[in-house]
Amino acid sequence: MTLPEEEYAEIAADAGSGRVPSRARVVAARFFGTRQGRLGFALLALLFLLAFAGPLVAPWSYTDMDFSAFMRPPSASHWFGTLQTGSDVFALTLRGAQKSLTVGLLVAVVSTAVAAVVGSFAGYFLGWTDRTLMWVADLLLVLPAFLILAIMSPLLAAGRLLLFALMLALFLWMVTSKIVRGMTKAIKEREYVKAARFMGVPPARIIYRHVLPNLASLLVVDATLNVSAAILTETTLSYFGFGIQPPDVSLGALIADGSRTALYAPWTFWFAAGGLVLAVLAVNLVGDALRDALDPGAGGGT
Repeated sequence: MTLPEEEYAEIAADAGSGRVPSRARVVAARFFGTRQGRLGFALLALLFLLAFAGPLVAPWSYTDMDFSAFMRPPSASHWFGTLQTGSDVFALTLRGAQKSLTVGLLVAVVSTAVAAVVGSFAGYFLGWTDRTLMWVADLLLVLPAFLILAIMSPLLAAGRLLLFALMLALFLWMVTSKIVRGMTKAIKEREYVKAARFMGVPPARIIYRHVLPNLASLLVVDATLNVSAAILTETTLSYFGFGIQPPDVSLGALIADGSRTALYAPWTFWFAAGGLVLAVLAVNLVGDALRDALDPGAGGGT
């Protein structure tokens, strides 16, 4: 078996300098060595910068209404135009992007953390712990998530973004937990884990020190891909009125409003839709590049 050229170059360069390359450095070099990694990172950084720093320089806020400009096309005073209420589309789009990106990150972190804990504990302890945790996972897999979230939508009044994110995360961890469970069963049989167990190290410490670090690649990639899944789920719920509630806005709510006027006022629809497409594209590019960087043999990495 031969090493890939770029990996060999990294090792050779570090060997020449007398330093041992860290895993983080090797992964970062692989990530930014791919075109999709650079493009995805640049797009994502630009979206975050625009969503969170853009309102500081925007002339209008998402709550302002210009009663002298109803349904106006993009202009110097309203960069993305206005809605039929006089609201500034640029400010609304940035606010929607803030909410969608925040929900995506929160859901990804929470759902991946739950999957890691549930899957590793089920795979390590087996027995009734395994049966109970996997029963809960199977139960959540067969429940109609969209219907439950729609029924609970009255609880999602403005200011309850964290509750909304937790509810979304509740339905996104089950499949990953089953993968983690299977890998934990294999890791549990390795010599260093057996040695730690025979030395009397508590099971929880073994899981956090020896099992989960071996699953870091899977969990990082899963968290990245869950961001786009959460953004799309949030947008779909908001499109049908079950997501983030007024007076706050999200990309899904903007797309739903803009779809009614898209034919004769396309700026009310296309900016929000374009923002959503760019966000999902950027996250998927980062996720694919990260997967190839962490495990070059799994995805046909460059």
